Amino acid sequence: MLWDDAYFYVAAELAEPHVWGTLTNHDAVIFHDNDFEVFIDPDGDSHEYYEFEINALNTGWDLFLKKPYKDGGPAQNEWEIPGLKTGVCVHGTLNNPADLDVGWTVEIAFPWKVLGEYAHRPAPPRPGDQWRVDFSRVEWETDFLDGKYRKVAGRREDNWVWSPQGIIDMHRPEQWGYVQFVTETHGAFHPDPTQPARALLHQVYYAQRHFQEQHHRWAHSLQELGLADLKRPKSVKALAMRSASEGFVATATIQLSVGKPRALHLRQDSRIWLE
Repeated sequence: MLWDDAYFYVAAELAEPHVWGTLTNHDAVIFHDNDFEVFIDPDGDSHEYYEFEINALNTGWDLFLKKPYKDGGPAQNEWEIPGLKTGVCVHGTLNNPADLDVGWTVEIAFPWKVLGEYAHRPAPPRPGDQWRVDFSRVEWETDFLDGKYRKVAGRREDNWVWSPQGIIDMHRPEQWGYVQFVTETHGAFHPDPTQPARALLHQVYYAQRHFQEQHHRWAHSLQELGLADLKRPKSVKALAMRSASEGFVATATIQLSVGKPRALHLRQDSRIWLE
């Protein structure tokens, strides 16, 4: 990853003895081929994030999600990235099962002008800013028939990810990695001081989802969830939950390094924000 005033650059090298691709239409469901995927949540609130997928034919699919699929957020396929630049290089022969390939490389330049559309923060970022980002590689097991690649029937795709999701679902933005934008004078990575509280609130969130599936309503208290004695990290001074018009809001009161304690909130649709 690199960055300048115009673009966020991503490059990947994908080892692959058999490079193939079939999809040539823009905004096709690219992960039906082997692909490389980028996910970007600028402000880390788990909502309003971007996804881009690309295959070895340099065919792309750009989409925007107001919220994750698990929270009812459909993808907006009509969303586009004007000014996007992509390049693919195949190290071998594409769609030829008769030989062995080295793999393929991909380069992507995301314009800040578009990434800033739903960023709710500066784009390009300021030195030291952190965005939530993750990468995925989808790979299908294949065999050969009549000189062509064919997916093995009944087999699901394999998935590699940069930051472990803990589940086969890339749309868990709270699990994505942290990318810090640095310069020669701003180079030291600083861990997110809210991360322990974020993890704690997501324990409440997933407990509530399980409760709702069982009882067809949200729990009204931490006690009802069985989380009254949930162990808190040192930075979390208090944990509370209240009912809201559409569900619930869980709040962790946290002490950052300086200033007064602040409230980190998470609601039933997984949006998380610092007050």
